[in-house]
Amino acid sequence: MIVTTTFDVPERRTVRLLGICRGTTVRTRHFGHGLIAMFRSFVGGEIHELTKVIAEAREQAYDRMLEDARAMGANAILGMRYSSAEVMRNAAEIVVYGTAAILEGEDPTEK
Repeated sequence: MIVTTTFDVPERRTVRLLGICRGTTVRTRHFGHGLIAMFRSFVGGEIHELTKVIAEAREQAYDRMLEDARAMGANAILGMRYSSAEVMRNAAEIVVYGTAAILEGEDPTEK
């Protein structure tokens, strides 16, 4: 599956646009991570525990978007974007979305 933030792929022709595909997840902060984050905020620097949680959430949302696109029959996702929002105290929603498409030609990433 080709996934790109652009709306065209060099040397490939878009045959059909299938619609929006998306993946989403909502994650809460673990109490222990919250305490570590609070202490780290006093001294500054990256909060590695929360960075890991957000990276895992992004990956899960991305995988769900791929599943959605495959279910639509796509071989590409164009214009992919990430978005996030706080949905309640200590809980964030991560959304990844794009346009599911069918591209003509051989997928160079599958060689």
